[in-house]
Amino acid sequence: MFILVVLSIVLMTLDHRFHHVDSLRAGISVLIYPVRLMVDIPTEIGEWASDTFKTRKTLQEENLSLKTQNQLLKAELQKFNYVKTENMHLRALLKSSKEISGKVLIAELLSVDLDPYKRQVVINKGSNDGVFAGQPMVDAHGVMGIVTHVGLLSSTALLVTDPNHSLPIQFLRTGLRAVVSGTGDKNRFELLYLPNSADIKVGDEFVTSGLGCVFPTGYPAGKILEINTDPSLPFASVIAEPSAKLNQSREVLLVWPESRGTGENNPCRLNQEAKS
Repeated sequence: MFILVVLSIVLMTLDHRFHHVDSLRAGISVLIYPVRLMVDIPTEIGEWASDTFKTRKTLQEENLSLKTQNQLLKAELQKFNYVKTENMHLRALLKSSKEISGKVLIAELLSVDLDPYKRQVVINKGSNDGVFAGQPMVDAHGVMGIVTHVGLLSSTALLVTDPNHSLPIQFLRTGLRAVVSGTGDKNRFELLYLPNSADIKVGDEFVTSGLGCVFPTGYPAGKILEINTDPSLPFASVIAEPSAKLNQSREVLLVWPESRGTGENNPCRLNQEAKS
């Protein structure tokens, strides 16, 4: 035993200082490799047999589990896409709110009137939030409508395409002022009392004029789609489409217009005071 201990110390010293045992270790590893293979063979055979003779029921259960996980992941992906789209809409609304002077409030649509002759929606803001009848409503793309009825927690708004809604506008190209009124169509309204000689053409864009002190001035309202003139009639038939995404927007902006301002020189406020 003493001889073996001394031999071990000598070999360890030679290996540490002079690396003379590396070649010996390499040779021994080559000789031991077949032994390692022999030792691993029973384990590999067992795994192969387990995979080969796995029952049909087990495979069906695993397949069902994978299908369930796949459906859950797809549902999560759809939810993520919805949240991503909603986030984009909110960013667009926030960008639009910077372009509007005064106070604004983000509201969400709760329901849409299914009556084919009405274009109304219900939003989740009411008198508790300071909403008032006659308040303008816009989205990230243009004017949407006006609040007509206010409840404690919700309100009803009339869209610009409703036949009972009218909006004073001004053309960007010519500065011509006019009035648009809803037709009942979900994405169309018409311009009223424009003479046949009016300087307008298809594609002309128009914005809110601010007359009446209801809607914010210069906010996108729509563009002309069709112009029909009849010499026997005094006015042209002009069809336009709104800038707002009336059938897509889920979030809207409620605007406190200048008529609600407190400035002494506010013309809208002074006009209202004179009327009262």
